[in-house]
Amino acid sequence: MEYLLMIHADPAGLQRLRDAERSTALSAYTAYTEALQQAGVLRGGNRLRTADMATTVRVRDGKTELLDGPYAETREQLGGYYLIDVSDLDAALAWAARCPGASHGAVEVRPVWSACES
Repeated sequence: MEYLLMIHADPAGLQRLRDAERSTALSAYTAYTEALQQAGVLRGGNRLRTADMATTVRVRDGKTELLDGPYAETREQLGGYYLIDVSDLDAALAWAARCPGASHGAVEVRPVWSACES
């Protein structure tokens, strides 16, 4: 079953780190990604640009509304994700606990609802 691991963190947190600390943090993500690949569960994943680069789209009464920047004002933002395919929720939660983002933010685990399912 596929699960999306969504990494929420304070985007300024990485910027506050010294170069050596930032390098260590990024190396932890590289190692985590490699572990997912070696286990054969990784289906995809990426970092996201900061929310101030986002555009939110809504359609209300047939009119398209565009909002530059994040929709919600919050300190933590969605900063990246991993799509994994594992046997069950317990396995997904175990992988989420190993994600470096869980130690400095939060990792939301959500099952993927296939378009073929009702």
